[in-house]
Order: sequence, then C-alpha cells, then structure tokens
Amino acid sequence: MSYIPTTDEQQQKMLADIGAGSIEELFADIPESVKLKKRLDIPNALSELELSAHMRELAGKNVNLDHYTCFLGAGAYDHYIPSVVTNLLSRQEFYTAYTPYQPEISQGTLQAIFEYQTMMCSLTGMDVSNASLYDGASALAEAAAMACEATKRKGIIVIRSIHPESREVLSTYARFKGLTLSECGIKNGVTDLQELREMLDNNTAAVLVQNPNFFGAIENIKEIAEIAHDNKSLLVVSCDPISLAILKAPGDMGADIVVGEGQALGNPLAFGGPYLGFMAAKKEFTRRMPGRIVGETVDRSGKRGYVLTLQTREQHIRREKATSNICSNQALNALAATIYLSVMGKKGLKRAAELSARKAHYAYRKLIETGLFTPVFDSPFFKEFMLVYHGDVEKLNKNLLEKKIIGGFSVDKFYPEFRGGYLVAVTEKRTKEEIDRLASEVTSAC
Repeated sequence: MSYIPTTDEQQQKMLADIGAGSIEELFADIPESVKLKKRLDIPNALSELELSAHMRELAGKNVNLDHYTCFLGAGAYDHYIPSVVTNLLSRQEFYTAYTPYQPEISQGTLQAIFEYQTMMCSLTGMDVSNASLYDGASALAEAAAMACEATKRKGIIVIRSIHPESREVLSTYARFKGLTLSECGIKNGVTDLQELREMLDNNTAAVLVQNPNFFGAIENIKEIAEIAHDNKSLLVVSCDPISLAILKAPGDMGADIVVGEGQALGNPLAFGGPYLGFMAAKKEFTRRMPGRIVGETVDRSGKRGYVLTLQTREQHIRREKATSNICSNQALNALAATIYLSVMGKKGLKRAAELSARKAHYAYRKLIETGLFTPVFDSPFFKEFMLVYHGDVEKLNKNLLEKKIIGGFSVDKFYPEFRGGYLVAVTEKRTKEEIDRLASEVTSAC
C-alpha cells in the first residue's frame, strides 16, 4: 500500500468491535516504565505527493541500468528481461516467496513450481530439481553437505576458480557441519587436473567446480567427473543457466549434483538481491535434497493435481530428522525464472547465449587492441573474461563511471596473484556501439 487505508472513523469502529476504547488500551499490559514518554525524533509525515517526490530524488542518486551501460558481472548479470515477466510476476496471487503450507488450495502456485522444476531438470540434464533455494552460494554449500551425507565422508575439494564469495559461504557451512575443505589450484584459468588427482583420498566426498568458472573460463567437466568417480567421489557442478543453452548439460558430462545462481533467468540485478539458488540431482539423491519438491498426480476423479511430494526438511514435524536448515525458498524469484524460460523458449535462450558469447569475444579483442590490456589465459570462455590492465583499475572504473559506464571487476581483491586482473562481462544486451565506446573510453582514461 502506498497509503494507510483506514480512516479515523474506521479505526474507532474496529476498536469498538473488540471492546477497546482507544489505541492505548490495546497496549495496557505494557508497563508504563518501559514506554517512551516523548515523541520520536523523526520528521513529520509527508503527503503522498511530497513523499513520491522525495523518494524519486533519493532514487536518482543511484546508478541504474536505464542510464548506464554495464560490463560488470562476477556473479550477477545484466540480461534482458522480457516485459511479460514483470507483468505476470506482479499478479497478487503469485506474490509470495514461499512454498504453500496448504497445498490443496494453492494449485496454481504448485503448478508454477512444478514447471520450474521440470525446466531446471531439462537445462541441467538431471533427474530431479527442488523448489529453489536462497541463492547460488547457499545452494553450493547445501550440495556439499548433501554429498557428505550420501557418501559418509567428510572431505570436500573446492576448485580455486569457484566464486570466492561462494567459497566463503562453504567455509561457514563446513565449520559447523564438521566438514574438511581443501582447495585445488588452477592452471591456465581452469582446474589443475594433475593436482586434483593427487588431492583425492578415501575421505573425499565430492569435488566442487564452477562452469563457466569465476574467470569466465569453460572447465573440462567430463574429465573432472571421471577423476572424481574413479575415487568414488561425487561431482558437484555450479553453473550459469544461460550457458546451458549452448554448452552440454552437466548431467550429460557426469555431474551428480548441479547447482547455480538463477538471477540471470528473468531476475533484475536489484542491488544484489533477492536472487534464487537452483539445485538438481540424480534420482538416487532425491531424499537427501534440501527444501521441497512438488509432484504431479491425479485425484480420485482422474483430474490432474499438484502436491508437495517431499518435504525433507521436516523441521515443523521432526526437527532432528531434518536434512537441512533451509526452511523456505525463493518461489517468487523462481516464478520469474519460469516465466522467462517459457517466453524465451529453446530458440530464444540459445540466441541470448550465442549473442552473449559472440559479443564477449568481440569485446575481448577490442580491449586487447587498445594496448592497455593483455590476456591472462587462453582457455575458452563464455560471456565473461579476464585481462590484466596496465594501470590503476580503481581509477579506470571511476573514470568510466563518469562516462556512465559500469566497468569490470577488480579481480586482485580475491586473487592477489592476478595483480591488475580485470573481469569483464558482456551479455546479449550490449551493442557493438557500447563495446566500441568502452574501448574508446578506456583509451581516453589513461
């Protein structure tokens, strides 16, 4: 509501109906000694007109993607969102982030979640998907815990090319679940396969890898899967869902559990959230998955219906039997992903992925041609790449911002070995003119 809908008369009627003579009587049980005896030090109320103007003024101080060109990725991406996504998402009957606790009267919501699960299974090449998680980082951590439970082992090998913030979340989970994390290095921007072989032992539950990884490089998932499985360890792959329109599905290359950040599927950047984490797995891990799974069935009249097939968390029934502390999901964000995938379709999603890849490679060449950047790796990449900038990255980004360009990510914040590392993301939204302008402004900023 943009206004308080109850008038003074309506408030008095409600008070009369419950037998209270005033608002103060509602709080009669609160001791006078703890009540505030003075007015709050806040401004007087504004009219709707004044408040709208004030909020527009505040919002105008933010950098936004309507007026700025974005080349910043590092886990959140400026993909085009069809207008139908926002329009359908705003319908009141969908407006919740939760799986319904009374599914028999929430068939529409359950069907939307079922369709989401179906699409995520199709994208990832896996057998079953849950009804979404908080974000990509927590989904990866939950997958690690799930792998340990399934294998009865406690060791997790984490590839260093996984998003550093995801590795921080993993570290937090590991601390309280008694898991042991080991970090495997990289070679030419991707997993050092020889080091991985040497690290595996009989306590290794799973190998965790990101594809495309934090540097944008494409990992050899099939070979990593073979190495992990030879040790009877599981493979957990965190992936960009847009990339799955042109890259082979992780499930087809040997992944046991697939997770990722679903923001790119119809969800805006929104200053960092809320986003959604997706998780899909082989069918033998169904009962170990956190969260909930919606299933399709028929009633006694033969009519199709939807139910909460699994609620493995069970904290509201048998807390000690819970598989995870995840207690809700991001159903509204998952709905956005469902609508996005529905309207884009196989051809549209593939087109978005192809354009992102082609434009990223064009930007890669244009920046190198300036003479101010040099390549770090020669591994193939999707829509994101890292170069080394021969100058001050912070100063460069500040100058670009003045030109209404949001520059790349300074990698040495997390990877000090790559001093001057500059991570650039290019989606299908970026035009040739915008990329050429980036290269031109980079030269001017020197």
